[in-house]
Amino acid sequence: MDLKILSELSSDASISVPKLSEKINTNSSVVYSRIKRLIRQKLIQRYTIEVNDKELGYTVKSVTGINMDSKKRDQIIDSLFEIDGVREISEVTGRFDIMVTMYAKSLNEMHKVVSEKIGKIDGIIGSESFIEMKRRAKPMPYIFGE
Repeated sequence: MDLKILSELSSDASISVPKLSEKINTNSSVVYSRIKRLIRQKLIQRYTIEVNDKELGYTVKSVTGINMDSKKRDQIIDSLFEIDGVREISEVTGRFDIMVTMYAKSLNEMHKVVSEKIGKIDGIIGSESFIEMKRRAKPMPYIFGE
């Protein structure tokens, strides 16, 4: 049942407990107490919204792979987060040290961010950017069996 609750809340965090209870065919008080337990267990960390970046004018998304001097890792990551548009940084395995997710209002603006800001951070050895052309996504289904 917890996985059903997590799956439904992942799709719509604003759903009311009575509607959620109806949807998963369980008593409201049971669903309410299970949600409280999931929060205590830190399986639910927060409730949030999903902003439509394109409606705000952020029409260009880039994932940029960066190689860096590992001795300057923390300073580089701090510098990257100071750049407007940098949304997420992941340390990864493979040919890059980190992957940086960024948003911009145009290709020209993205080019400026990569060449004039990221390219000038001390300790960055090289980068390669991947511009998102089209996105397809689905919510994580937390139902792995009954």
